[in-house]
Amino acid sequence: MTATVIPPKTRAQELRSYEPADFPALNGREEEWRFTPLKRLLGLADGDAAGAAAGPRHEYAQNLPGVTVGEIAKGDARFGATLVPFDRPSALAYAGAEKALLIEIGREAVPAEPVSVRVIGGGVDGVAHGHTVIDVGPMAEVAVILEQSGPAVLGDNVEVLVADSARLTLVTVADWDRESVQAQHVKFRLGRDAKVTHVQVTLGGDLVRQYTSAEYTGRGGDFESFGLYFADAGQHQEHRLLVDHTVPDCRSHVTYRGALQGEGAHTVWVGDVLIRTEATGTDTYEINRNLILTDGARADSIPNLEIETGEVVGAGHASATGRFDDEHLFYLMSRGITEPEARRLVVRGFFAELLAKIPAEELRERLSAVIDARLTAVGE
Repeated sequence: MTATVIPPKTRAQELRSYEPADFPALNGREEEWRFTPLKRLLGLADGDAAGAAAGPRHEYAQNLPGVTVGEIAKGDARFGATLVPFDRPSALAYAGAEKALLIEIGREAVPAEPVSVRVIGGGVDGVAHGHTVIDVGPMAEVAVILEQSGPAVLGDNVEVLVADSARLTLVTVADWDRESVQAQHVKFRLGRDAKVTHVQVTLGGDLVRQYTSAEYTGRGGDFESFGLYFADAGQHQEHRLLVDHTVPDCRSHVTYRGALQGEGAHTVWVGDVLIRTEATGTDTYEINRNLILTDGARADSIPNLEIETGEVVGAGHASATGRFDDEHLFYLMSRGITEPEARRLVVRGFFAELLAKIPAEELRERLSAVIDARLTAVGE
């Protein structure tokens, strides 16, 4: 008997559904989940403890012209319009969230300062679910900062709709308490000539798994994604991306950098770019770099390109993981700089380009201070 060969599914063929029951239970052997310690998800993948903890609360103080921040119920047309889950935790989060935080930017609005929202966890005694919708109107230009902190076991989805000719800089910061767990999906939909810059910072938590996806609805869309992550001993930080080029003449550029220190620190970066047959004229590039500061840390990095047309401007990827450069350290120390300060200088330089993308000086300085404190602690 001749065996039937079943070709692997492409990213375009993957299941998408709002119903958790449509996704099989996870066992850890799936390609998408082989790096994730499922037991440490604490119910985010199986839903056994759904609704047992209070959802996150939101703090925001600005009253900016053209900006509305509030809540919408699941029956609102914008709830679920952009993001259709393609994994079980995302579907569970959609099913478990009855309301969403709405950040709405009106047509042609150009706020003078970033829209800043704090997302504060409600505890680690059970699973909570959250949902956020960011709706940027045509020709608007805005920066939005979402800072996530406190204790949480949280599954959440973030939908980002950027209309034609709009400009959005979105900064998401995951600085959870040490025992916290998060599984998050951030989905962008770009209109014609829309420009998005996403800066994703991950520092806290026990396990943080963040999935970012982007798609285009018109020509000229431009998506840039920058990631900065720092894992200490025992932390698991996982970043997965899918940029789905579905229309001609769009661009994407992805740059993620991570530092790791301490026994059991583990980071995972998987970057997928899909260029469909009709997406001629695509220009895309993705790169991931990891800096391992001590023994016992591990970084996995997997860039992928799936190309269905040869008519592209450019398509490339790169990945590099290395240890702290002793030559750089020796050079600085030979000029009278102490070893701890030399290490801080090298790591600051490693992250400087990404921190500069954050459009808020106070936040940049605060994140730099957190990174410095971690480097100082490991040297003590």
